[in-house]
Amino acid sequence: MTEYQNLSEHELQAVIENAEKALKNKQANKRKEVIAQIKELAASIDVIVEIHEPEKKSVRKGAKVAIKYRHPDDHNKTWTGRGVAPKWMQELLSAGHERSEFEV
Repeated sequence: MTEYQNLSEHELQAVIENAEKALKNKQANKRKEVIAQIKELAASIDVIVEIHEPEKKSVRKGAKVAIKYRHPDDHNKTWTGRGVAPKWMQELLSAGHERSEFEV
């Protein structure tokens, strides 16, 4: 076994990543084996088994949201309309402007 105390942070991170990959591979192989055993047992009594995998949710990381509002004087200041309004929008609304005035 490796002396983990003697490894650098980078080396320890590599060990962790390799261990996680190995674990995922073992779990995937185990899953395949169990599914094969289930099908084999079912076939032994003349039954066909269909195994349905749960649908994986799509991850929408980094999806860009269109700009909905733009500052009237500084066009670099924009807002998608999501989340808390930026300070420049809050200041303009406090000054009596309507949000619709700044729609793109």
